Amino acid sequence: MKKFKKKATEKAMFDLDRWQEIFQTISKNKLRTLLSGFTIAFAILLFTLLFGIGNGLKHTFEKQFAGDSQNSIYIRSGNTTKPYKGLQSGRQIQFRNDDSKFINEKFEDDIQFFSPNIERFAQASYKGEQNQYTVRGVYPDYLPLESAVIEKGRFLSVLDIKNKVKAIAIGRLVEKDLFGNLSALGKNIVLDGLSYKVVGVFSDPGGDNDERFIYAPFTTLQGIYMPNDELDRFGLTFNPKLSNDEAIAFSNLLTQVLKEKHKVDPRDQSAIRVQNYAEGAKNVQQFMGVLNIIILFIGIGTLIAGVIGISNIMVYIVKERTKELGIRKALGATPNSIIGMIMMESIFITALAGYTGLLIGVFALKGLGDSLEKYFILNPSVETYVVVGATIVLIVAGTIAGYIPAKRAASIKPIVALNDE
Repeated sequence: MKKFKKKATEKAMFDLDRWQEIFQTISKNKLRTLLSGFTIAFAILLFTLLFGIGNGLKHTFEKQFAGDSQNSIYIRSGNTTKPYKGLQSGRQIQFRNDDSKFINEKFEDDIQFFSPNIERFAQASYKGEQNQYTVRGVYPDYLPLESAVIEKGRFLSVLDIKNKVKAIAIGRLVEKDLFGNLSALGKNIVLDGLSYKVVGVFSDPGGDNDERFIYAPFTTLQGIYMPNDELDRFGLTFNPKLSNDEAIAFSNLLTQVLKEKHKVDPRDQSAIRVQNYAEGAKNVQQFMGVLNIIILFIGIGTLIAGVIGISNIMVYIVKERTKELGIRKALGATPNSIIGMIMMESIFITALAGYTGLLIGVFALKGLGDSLEKYFILNPSVETYVVVGATIVLIVAGTIAGYIPAKRAASIKPIVALNDE
């Protein structure tokens, strides 16, 4: 008997006459249907736009950090601003090769990649084409720091460092500037009067500026520009197993021991400057956490408003149709058939309006995408599963909102319903 009732219910869901009846009811009450559909569509539209803009802000922050590894630390030197241990302020702190050895020995377990760095501007030329670029003398370990990707050839090798080879890896846009559509691989470029062989071409997620760098062996540039074992800065990545807080503590300790080595006042912020990407990552995580909570709060508020709107409309709809439902019962309609008809109508309107709101929201985000970049919103988009989930919530709410008043109306005696004003 139960199986028979279940099959009868399933048959009713796909009954053509039932659906024709629902469409006739909708067509006779266009304004009512439009208002209820608008409430649902607007809720999903607003929900989609909010989450899309929130994701656009996330993409902006991700792009800001795309040019460098997220576990990178850069150490630069400057002038002292405070006297310390009998030494006057204004001293120039100069890093040398022994500082590289000191850092690696002191923090061997906490360092993943490490490279000293020499940086100079150089005039580059190839067969009449010329331009000025930043040339960096680095070790092979420097490539992961910049998150660069070798597109052609290779990066600098240990043998290049050992033999002080005049080899270079150039950015994609350096190749385009000097060689046009030709490949630069294996060609020689003149940098400040010296010839270097191009062994690799790289791309960089940091954008155009980062693809106009030239990398040469550290030992080669040091021999040319800094014969006294001097260098400009250090770049390193810390152990990725370290948390943000541990990485910040590591960089603080690194700063402290370097200040002690170079006799710098611990309070001096200019003599030795350490830039730790973990600090920025931590700040971004905190900001995005707050942003996600705000968006989620507003999104839930929007859905609640939509649910309330649907509930109120469905109560009004059923109340308005009380006399009609009484006539149906008088003609032999069962309470279950009445409840099923109202629920099917509610689900249909909710699903259709929700999908419409979703489409409008997605297309609006695509249309506004480029114009929002000036407001630091990059590629605003929303995951399909998020909006589909929100639509399902409204459909469920619409079902419940339709069921409660429908059940109440179906229980009213026909004579009472027919006398309803």
